[in-house]
Amino acid sequence: MHMITATQLEEVIRSQKDVFLSRDTGITREVDTERYRKSGQIVVISGIRRSGKSTLLRQFSEGYETFHYINFDDDRLLDFSVEDFSTLVLICEKTSPGTKVIFIDEIQNIPGWERFVRRIHDEGWKVYLTGSNANLLSAELGTHLTGRYIKITLFPFSFQEVLRFRSVPADGITEQKKAAILAEFDRYLVGGGFPEHLKYQDPEYLKRTYEDILFRDIIGRSGIREVKPFRQLARYLFTNLGNPASYNALKKVLGFKSAASVRDYVGFLEEAYLVFELFKYDYSLKKQYVNDKKLYCIDNGMRNAVAFRFSGDQGRLLENLVFIELLRRGMTIYFFKHDHECDFILEDRGAVTAAIQVCYEITQENRDRELAGLLEAMKTLAVREGIILTYHQEESFVHDGHRVQLVPVWKWLLEFREPESTPADR
Repeated sequence: MHMITATQLEEVIRSQKDVFLSRDTGITREVDTERYRKSGQIVVISGIRRSGKSTLLRQFSEGYETFHYINFDDDRLLDFSVEDFSTLVLICEKTSPGTKVIFIDEIQNIPGWERFVRRIHDEGWKVYLTGSNANLLSAELGTHLTGRYIKITLFPFSFQEVLRFRSVPADGITEQKKAAILAEFDRYLVGGGFPEHLKYQDPEYLKRTYEDILFRDIIGRSGIREVKPFRQLARYLFTNLGNPASYNALKKVLGFKSAASVRDYVGFLEEAYLVFELFKYDYSLKKQYVNDKKLYCIDNGMRNAVAFRFSGDQGRLLENLVFIELLRRGMTIYFFKHDHECDFILEDRGAVTAAIQVCYEITQENRDRELAGLLEAMKTLAVREGIILTYHQEESFVHDGHRVQLVPVWKWLLEFREPESTPADR
């Protein structure tokens, strides 16, 4: 096997650092960088490819006079193995003696990385890692680095971040400002928040990113043989956002041999942050896993670039946008279904804290149905206030002693609450 030499490695590291330093630091993300800098723990930034993880690393690096940087998503480092980490440390000590801060991009590409990271952390290094695969990261972190790290899950831009990117002020909202905010919201609802896409407005970019993730991160890494059915499943899930489905039903619709294959494939898509499963709220964990699930996707723009569009699927996009925002805010989410259905139930430490229904527009035809789902969830789970998130409607009323608020999604998105970091052992 071809080995990478110390000279080659040093050359790659130098050129990578030059590129890293020339990178635009971008807009400030909704992450308290100072808090993570002060922490003695390893900082792990995970999330889908192209969501801005390297740019966030660049923002973190602004707080240090000197640091080391390496990116393992580089074909010049294909032959890098766990034995080369000791050479890496020697090069670091040679090029910047005494510096014990290191930024490592796409760490999951190197099998066995976690022992190295644990060792240098124990030797007093401040380590920042990024990765684009939830499972590869969490398995290693859970086994070897329990209690030693804090995790940031980075999503494509939130609506607040998009407004900042576009230099649209979101405070002291006048009618003129509101018009600009609504115009951006319409664009965000359909185009999503991938940073590069916002810059260049090229749907082909989103398609390429999606294909890259499918082929490089999933099919290549997981050795999937049923490539065509797997791709059909991914597209089907992107097209049918928020629809309840079971693995068995998906098996029948798409002609898979077994429901277990479907479950595994959905798992791979989740690990790459492309799709997310939402479970039905149930006190029985076993039932939660057996019941139908709802599936959502990472970003409306990517969804619209690769899936079949329907007229009138704005409601679907609105629901997906709200779901991703709830994840971004660090919420524990379920959906409620009994006689009626409620889109999202939020839970905090075992207690249900909110019931949210998403409806593009409340009309005479759908009002009773949307209210029935929300009120049933509120009564069953003892929630005092319910929210219906809409495209533009706003009102507040009491129904059977329960307060219901209709709030436009754009307004709700601007009421940002700082999410807590994910506990290390979760």
